[in-house]
Amino acid sequence: MAESDGGMRMEGSLVPAGQPIRRLLQMYHGENYFRCQDIQFPFLPSSFYQEESHNTHLSAHQVLSNGEPCLLFQARRLSLRYERQKQLDLTEQAFSPQKPVDTSQSVCSRDKAMLVMRFGDVEDVRDLFIRLQLSNTFYESSGEWWFSVDSISLLYNTSEEAVFNASEVYAPASSSYHCLHVSSLQQYSALLLPSTDHARRWTVTFTDFQIQAFNVSSGKFSPASDCATFLTPAIMMGLVTSLILLLVLAYALHMVIHLKHIEHDNEHKADIYYTENPELSELSEHSEHSEHSEHCVENITEKNFL
Repeated sequence: MAESDGGMRMEGSLVPAGQPIRRLLQMYHGENYFRCQDIQFPFLPSSFYQEESHNTHLSAHQVLSNGEPCLLFQARRLSLRYERQKQLDLTEQAFSPQKPVDTSQSVCSRDKAMLVMRFGDVEDVRDLFIRLQLSNTFYESSGEWWFSVDSISLLYNTSEEAVFNASEVYAPASSSYHCLHVSSLQQYSALLLPSTDHARRWTVTFTDFQIQAFNVSSGKFSPASDCATFLTPAIMMGLVTSLILLLVLAYALHMVIHLKHIEHDNEHKADIYYTENPELSELSEHSEHSEHSEHCVENITEKNFL
């Protein structure tokens, strides 16, 4: 590792000096993350803030219904990959205010909404569309409306379509939905599940994903309902390890209790004595009486002899 031009050189590549701190800031996603962007530290190079500002100026998409916003959507990054080909970064095309993507085919009603982003030709993919379909449902158990992203589809090459089930992406209609990663990759909990053969050839990842539909007020996101991916591989390993430790502890306690019980039994056996048998006692007394009688006879005989 060697310092060079304000960065650290590791394994032949130049890593910006602010990269580790940037990754820590990214952990505070959503509003907290962007609030952290306003804090500047004098020891960081200006390129740190320039690179981050490049992403924070991305705009959110709006779908209107009767002139009022019905759907809001934004992400900090959008990337696609077809099989083993080069990864496509569509962030600028999707969310740049300078070159807004075509969303004219988007529609919104009381209980259905669809956001359509048309990208045109991207690398080897011709006429690419990304379509998000949403629904609004009232649940009596909770007494409120909930919106959900039913599917996310890729339409390309005129007739091919890759459909991903996104039914785990949902929130109360009074809130927005936010997740650091909405992706088809297992490492990000795979909230997007392939439902067609074409979809299995694609990987889709939205970073810092936020969406709200059917109850948008003032054209702004409501407080977010954040995704909760409790059963991640790391958490599962932690649970398994905890279970093993509990079993070992239970076994150790069982052995300690068992050893104490054995020790108590040994002490109890040492205090136990056996009662005399009455028959043996009588024989013993009779034997003693016989010996005493014989002794007396011997004494009398000795006296008579004298």
